[in-house]
Amino acid sequence: MSLSAPNVSRVILEDRLNLTASTSRKQKSSLPNSLPKEPVTSRKRSAKKHSQENKQKRAKTCEAASGNSEDETEEEDSALFEESDEDEPVVPARRRTAFHIQSAFTSMSAHTYRRLNVTTRPILESFVSSLKADIYSCQSINADSFLTPPYACAYSHRAKSGGSPLLAVATEEGTLQVINTSKRKPWDPEPTRQIFQPHADGVFDVKWDTTDTMIVTCSGDHSSRITCVEKNVTTHVLHGHASTVKTAAWDPRNNALLATGGRDGAISLWDLRTSTTKSDDLYVLEPVIVIPGAHEDSTKPKVRKTKKNMPRPKTVTSLIYPEGEPYGLISSGAFDGILRFWDLRKPETPRKSRSTKPKPPPVLYSTPIDPTTFHGSRRPRGIISLAKGFGPTAGLIFGLGQDSRIHTYTLPTLASQTVGYVDDAMQTASFYAGLAISPCGNWLACGASNPKSSSFLFEVSEAGRSCGPVESERAIELPGQAGEIGAVDWADGSLATCADDGTVHVWRPDVEVYRQCQEKPDEAKWDWSWSKQVVQ
Repeated sequence: MSLSAPNVSRVILEDRLNLTASTSRKQKSSLPNSLPKEPVTSRKRSAKKHSQENKQKRAKTCEAASGNSEDETEEEDSALFEESDEDEPVVPARRRTAFHIQSAFTSMSAHTYRRLNVTTRPILESFVSSLKADIYSCQSINADSFLTPPYACAYSHRAKSGGSPLLAVATEEGTLQVINTSKRKPWDPEPTRQIFQPHADGVFDVKWDTTDTMIVTCSGDHSSRITCVEKNVTTHVLHGHASTVKTAAWDPRNNALLATGGRDGAISLWDLRTSTTKSDDLYVLEPVIVIPGAHEDSTKPKVRKTKKNMPRPKTVTSLIYPEGEPYGLISSGAFDGILRFWDLRKPETPRKSRSTKPKPPPVLYSTPIDPTTFHGSRRPRGIISLAKGFGPTAGLIFGLGQDSRIHTYTLPTLASQTVGYVDDAMQTASFYAGLAISPCGNWLACGASNPKSSSFLFEVSEAGRSCGPVESERAIELPGQAGEIGAVDWADGSLATCADDGTVHVWRPDVEVYRQCQEKPDEAKWDWSWSKQVVQ
């Protein structure tokens, strides 16, 4: 007789379980399909504790069926299923902002970036320069003139990585000026400059060392000099070239090593740790290795040099230390578009030779075909300046040719691509025009000798694609200066251009100001210079 009561209780309990479960499903289906206002990121109780509590409550339910009241059983059942029907926590999806997208592009590999085909040309189109706050004049040290033309400029390494934008500017009179080109209001005074006089002749190249404490300058007085910015003094004189020194490059792996090239056709390698002679508080150095006739044609037979038959040396115009090659150096010349790769490891003197002077380093390889002859030119043209690619253009070298084209070379073979960058308005017949690539590796800037007195910008983020850059897309022109535009260089978020009128203009991207200049050009021309797009 006592067995019938538990059976009835179990039937009633099963009915209540089914009713409660169906009610819970209806309530869940009626809930709005939206994310919770305060998302739960962790469980309230551990799974182990939750299982133990369920076992205890099932035991209590069985005890209630054998002797407890129905009211207590209903309360326990309700508590049991309120706990078991608890929803899983829902974590909302993270929003994709412009910052996250930009960070993703920055962190991805160069190959992936090229496949995305993301254009940055609209940013280049928004470059503007304030006529009241972005123009820096190069004052002359002579009493009979007011301004002196800037021949070379270079931003520090910190400026290229977002630090203080210190710009080193070298002039025709041999002066070196270090200018802070930070963005300022029109009424703000210009920051104090550092001015040095390392040379008495024009300076054709200027480069910061890797620590941004020393600057090397190359001059027409046949020497290069090193100036310490922290001590405000010139410390070293590098003697060894027989003519004007045109270019210099610091070894990125060793701050005591650098290379120079000149109009005498030689490449000189220097080591600041070598023994020196001191004169007038200056350390006078001689090159440790010299590469004479670096860009001479080795296939032609050598002709005896006489006063009547003295061959003209082939100028070395630019030098670059390539990435991933600790003993390599790349050079360009003024007579053709062929680049040469040099092995700088000091060769041993042959045992049978009586001379203790080491032989010059050998040429490992050079550009197979001269790209300056691809477009119907009757003779080769020289390369004025070189720029090494970064980011999406890593593994490439860009060369500004005297044929008014920017040629692209591929590392490590130095093979040239058939398609380059050109604009009908750009002329680079002079050897004073410069070429520079932005720190992001997406943009090229170059000077020009055209009558319009403009510099030119190109988007080169797709230069490494197999199809090559789009040659029909024209350059972006930056007008506003007078005379030839020579040296150019990039910092993080700005570009400096030097002109023969004795001024340095700093350009920055500003979409809002550019739009105002486009809408009201007659009013804006008194305060701003802005980019110009030439329609074909």
